[in-house]
Amino acid sequence: MANVTYEVQANDAASEASVAKVDMKFEIVVIPVSDVDRAKEFYAKLGWRLDADYDNGNDYRVIQFTPPGSGCSVIFGRNVTAAAPGSAQGLYLIVSDIEPALKELLARGVSVSEVFHGGADVYAGPDEPYLFGRIRVNGPDPEHGSYRSFASFSDPDGNGWLFQEITTRLPGRIDDAATTFASANDLASAFRRAEAAHGEHEKRTGQRDANWPDWYAAYMVAEQSGKELPQ
Repeated sequence: MANVTYEVQANDAASEASVAKVDMKFEIVVIPVSDVDRAKEFYAKLGWRLDADYDNGNDYRVIQFTPPGSGCSVIFGRNVTAAAPGSAQGLYLIVSDIEPALKELLARGVSVSEVFHGGADVYAGPDEPYLFGRIRVNGPDPEHGSYRSFASFSDPDGNGWLFQEITTRLPGRIDDAATTFASANDLASAFRRAEAAHGEHEKRTGQRDANWPDWYAAYMVAEQSGKELPQ
């Protein structure tokens, strides 16, 4: 089947604005596995939602799982990809607090690495590659910076997953007109961070802030959208 390519040239802002933007929601990642039943058992063990398990009884089977709070799912099965089992790497699961995520996997009997962070400005090294190179320093990021703390695990075929802790998005990464939380846990974590920051705010002002609900709300919206946090 031939591919057809249309080239759109935009030489100025006006022509760019004239091109309608179509929503494109990332929906599925296909995971290559060698043993479908073993993979199904593993992803169920993670606590992910089983969305589908279709088997034609012959040469085709497709299974879909969705991680908690995720808008994107994973699919694996028989005759769904030509990729080599275990070749899917760098699959990122975003969490607002990495320590509870690790504890949950360990409680489920899943082997997971210790929390690690990058080597500052050093990127080449002997470790498995990830977003910040091939240096993995034990422990969370010393400054607890957003995007900076990780942990990794693999499925039975070696497909590689990483937790990445993100508490504040960089500017422009999300719609700053809408504030949403993927789960009750994410919302609770945001409340805890706002509570801690508000405590520092009251220490600076030297008085109780009776208007704390508005302060919390402003902090949580700013944190998620990457704007300057209230002091």
